[in-house]
Amino acid sequence: MSEKNKTSHKSGESLERQLFKAADKLRKTMDAAEYKHVVLGLIFLKYISDSFLALHMK
Repeated sequence: MSEKNKTSHKSGESLERQLFKAADKLRKTMDAAEYKHVVLGLIFLKYISDSFLALHMK
């Protein structure tokens, strides 16, 4: 791994891998039904954000 890649993230891991580790930590402490609401909320916020950018960045 090059020096540039090592310094791009704290532990040298990809951002995607770090996000999946964080999601795994949440899943361990949450019931699946409760976690579903968290994920659906995040998906909704992403949709709203994308829609806002598409509308106002024309």
